[in-house]
Amino acid sequence: MSGGGVMEQVILIVHVLAGLSIIGLILVQQGKGADMGASFGSGASQTLFGSSGSGNALTRATAVLATIFFITSLSLAYVAKQRSGGDEDIIDVPVLQESRDVAPVGDESMPAQAGGEESDMPATGDMPASAE
Repeated sequence: MSGGGVMEQVILIVHVLAGLSIIGLILVQQGKGADMGASFGSGASQTLFGSSGSGNALTRATAVLATIFFITSLSLAYVAKQRSGGDEDIIDVPVLQESRDVAPVGDESMPAQAGGEESDMPATGDMPASAE
């Protein structure tokens, strides 16, 4: 395995751990309405950080983990771009070229196909007129 592959795996592991940690921290946090009940004395003894609340520490930890998640996302995108070749386009769009073997529409003088075989498509004269 090359050095780039190991680095990519390390970034991927940190990325997944940061994402799972963010999910866990968000689920642990209480909503803003829960603080109102704690200020009146109901449930203040059940909080993890006491009656002062856990908003500051958990909010700061969530912000740090979100920053780590963002940096690892950009790093994984950069590594993937380098592995794919860097300067090449991801989607290869073929260039359409005009074929000289097929007659233009309405030109009955040339055969329908270059090989002279009969086509399944109806001739332009066989088409029903459009009702306008």
